[in-house]
Amino acid sequence: MSSEQNLITTWLSFTRIHAELSNELDRMLQARHQTTLNEFYVLLFLSNTPEKKLRLLELQQLVGLSQSAMSRLSVRMENKSCGVIQRLGFENDRRGVCATITDRGEIRLQEILDTVNETLEKSFKKGDIDTVLKLFVHAKDELFKE
Repeated sequence: MSSEQNLITTWLSFTRIHAELSNELDRMLQARHQTTLNEFYVLLFLSNTPEKKLRLLELQQLVGLSQSAMSRLSVRMENKSCGVIQRLGFENDRRGVCATITDRGEIRLQEILDTVNETLEKSFKKGDIDTVLKLFVHAKDELFKE
């Protein structure tokens, strides 16, 4: 098998593992916390900022959603999810909207992190991920040898 084909095969394995892991995380979060993976990402990204807030545009880029999907998600998280975030106008920009994590959101995030860590630990023990990453690096190195 050529280096290029090996790289593509390894990439496809990596994306399969990523999709399976994302689906498993989403399933576990739905079952235990009635929360989606994207909702978890929003809480995590907000919590990890010094001011505990971000513009919706920044969140949209971090989570990988369209503008309309991010808007719908933020409204849902502010209302349906018991106020885990709060949407506010941005200081000097009337068009800009930012989101901030609430105290309730921080508590919820800590509960969710236990499930995420447990799911990731189980998945990483399978060994597939390490193997695929090593193959990916090796295939890339072979392809780009000088």
